[in-house]
Amino acid sequence: MQHDISTFDDIQLMVNEFYEKVQKDPLLSPIFNAVIQNRWAEHLEKMYRFWQTVLLDEHSYQGSPFVPHAKLPLEANHFERWLLLFNETVDLHFVGPKAERAKWQGARMSEMFLAKLSYYRQNPAVSIV
Repeated sequence: MQHDISTFDDIQLMVNEFYEKVQKDPLLSPIFNAVIQNRWAEHLEKMYRFWQTVLLDEHSYQGSPFVPHAKLPLEANHFERWLLLFNETVDLHFVGPKAERAKWQGARMSEMFLAKLSYYRQNPAVSIV
């Protein structure tokens, strides 16, 4: 039976299953696997902390989510696929306000990342950081 996202174990399940899909996806895997290489465990830990901060209000993440993505060759279709896989993962396991918040936050990040990437590509003299 589905339940809302309420524990760190729930965060781990969501993150692990989502990134398992990303690592196998024909559109996303070439980019993510090339950048992350054999550091997936480190990346997953960072994602646990990010979502723990966002969804459980347990402040364990520090940093800027955009900066590591700034120089990746990402386009709108990559964000659409990312969001599709993310929402599928959330919907498969969870239902409730925090599950909806996760999907909303994912959509918001996708929009923001795409807008920032577009801006910095059009204004290469502007510093990303």
